[in-house]
Amino acid sequence: MDAFYASIEQRDFPNLQGKPVAVGQNHNRGVVAAASYEARKYGVKSAMSSVVAVRQCPDLVFCPPRFEIYKEVSKQLHEIFFNYTDYVEPLSLDEAYLDVTIDKKGINSASLIANQIRKEIKEKLNLNSSAGVSYNKFLAKIASDYNKPNGFCLITPEQGASFVEKLPIERFFGIGKATAKKMHKLGVFYGKDLKKFDLSSMIQFFGKTGHAFYNMVRGIDERPVICQRIRKSVGVERTYSEDLNIYKDVLKAFKTLCKELVFRMERGNYRGRTITIKVRYSDFDQFTRSKTIENSLIKNNELYDFVINLFQEKDLKKDIRLLGVSISNLDNIEKEIYKIGVQLTLNFEKEF
Repeated sequence: MDAFYASIEQRDFPNLQGKPVAVGQNHNRGVVAAASYEARKYGVKSAMSSVVAVRQCPDLVFCPPRFEIYKEVSKQLHEIFFNYTDYVEPLSLDEAYLDVTIDKKGINSASLIANQIRKEIKEKLNLNSSAGVSYNKFLAKIASDYNKPNGFCLITPEQGASFVEKLPIERFFGIGKATAKKMHKLGVFYGKDLKKFDLSSMIQFFGKTGHAFYNMVRGIDERPVICQRIRKSVGVERTYSEDLNIYKDVLKAFKTLCKELVFRMERGNYRGRTITIKVRYSDFDQFTRSKTIENSLIKNNELYDFVINLFQEKDLKKDIRLLGVSISNLDNIEKEIYKIGVQLTLNFEKEF
């Protein structure tokens, strides 16, 4: 989806259309969760602090997040996806892989399916989306970002290797700033530069991910589309607008987090055995502590007791900026399963 959260705000509130919009809180600790394309022209982007965002775009309009609405729209999106294929792997609320090798409507063209889905999203939800079509997940992901916003990009099997050779390595999915910087020092700026390294050199320079990079630059990605993931943990965390520097306030904050986490666990029918807390101080130092227990728990008072025992810091040495609590080693009452789609030969060429 294109600027998903911000686009929903502009759709639901017509007075925001055409204006630079940021979803988030406009205060000293605020962070931009999403930015409209009007705001992006000024350099505003997700994860940017609100202070910096306003500095770059003084006319920026902030909208408080409405995550329940975004989740509901995401459900509607997936209903559309499942009209075309049973093989849908969500990446986030606004993005998913679809294996359309076996398509329910018998369209027999990946390009036609992608554009029909985009058309249906626009007609039913009044939102723009972009689609990437290719023969594997890596290339489809790159293609989906290639002609944004409201775009479409097809990479056929014959085009895969040459397309990647011309691609700046910053555009590779999974290569962040630190890895890109390391590659630049090695003289790697485009896919063709990376392709010069053999497999052993890749592993020498980049460790385990070297093997993945070796395949990526050759247009190879054998990962299947996984329809349902097994959830591994459930957690909540909060960044506080004012630092916590009194012990009783920390206890109160942990109590609130535990209550919300228990609510989420109950809603998902989960039980868990490993409790983890996260504490981030005002100077951005942080620590995590975990404890695994014999029997899974769900009661609020039990969870709170374990969390306080893990915290262990009655004398606060530094002010606290963020607290988090999570539970892993989950058991789900209604067990989730994997469904794996096998990618077969498909007609990529047929377009509008």
